[in-house]
Amino acid sequence: MGAQLRVYKRRIKSVTATKKITKAMEMIAASRIVKAQRQVAASEPYATELTHAVMAVATGSSTKHALTTEVENPTRAAVLLITSDRGLAGGYSSNAIKAAEHVTNTLRGERKDVVTYIVGRKGVAYYGFRDRPVADSWTGFTDNPTYADAKAVAAPLIEAITKETSEGGVDEVHIVFTEFVSMMTQTPVERRLLPLTLKPSSTEESAEAGKRGTEVRPLFEFEPSAEEVLDALLPRYVESRIYNALLQAAASKHAATRRAMKSATDNAGDLIKSLSRLANAARQAEITQEISEIVGGASALADATAGSEN
Repeated sequence: MGAQLRVYKRRIKSVTATKKITKAMEMIAASRIVKAQRQVAASEPYATELTHAVMAVATGSSTKHALTTEVENPTRAAVLLITSDRGLAGGYSSNAIKAAEHVTNTLRGERKDVVTYIVGRKGVAYYGFRDRPVADSWTGFTDNPTYADAKAVAAPLIEAITKETSEGGVDEVHIVFTEFVSMMTQTPVERRLLPLTLKPSSTEESAEAGKRGTEVRPLFEFEPSAEEVLDALLPRYVESRIYNALLQAAASKHAATRRAMKSATDNAGDLIKSLSRLANAARQAEITQEISEIVGGASALADATAGSEN
């Protein structure tokens, strides 16, 4: 009994230490979510207005540009997958990878070659373990991305969309990331980054577009030309959209980590209660056995004493 009690005490001590770690990680993730949410909110107005500016140039001119012109028969597409550098976030990275797999299979079903770009060690490890080709990858900044990181990711994608497919270029660019909906909900989503879809992509944008449609459209004059304006806006548009996606993914990852660590902390607490009950039962059994041995010894001693007197 004594050995079993020591085992329970050792396990309780180990689980208690683990509970402290998971609780600390939960609190750290919760503090990072607030900062990530602020960064997402701060990046959205710039990205939205930049998109409107690109749409204004696209609809106000007849210039053909890689940013806005649909290729008649697209044959090659790029997919940018955003995952995490670290684990302990539940199914965060695996869900994003599954969404990217679905997009890739859909594009291949449309007879398009797919070129994969990956952000995050989890995605890199997944594709590397399966010996799948990756055009480029970036790691080390998924928890706290900066605009400079977005520029580094955007550069090869911009180069690819401006090249001919015969020279290694692509006709489309898609991005897969985890959208932060709320503290409890983070959803893997796919967006076509390029060419820019000139149709509204949401109910709010549709209502806004309908409101603008009733207004008199202004006449635009582009200097030096609409094509050069689009050339200047292309990098900014791609960088802003990737930056927003990186921030959304970071906020989602912190929320997933917080949820996973809270679950781990709660499970550790339940396990400590269960082990404490078992330890108490073992201690009680040990005490009962000791009492029985003492009573048995006293009884045997009394019997021996009575026999000697007779």
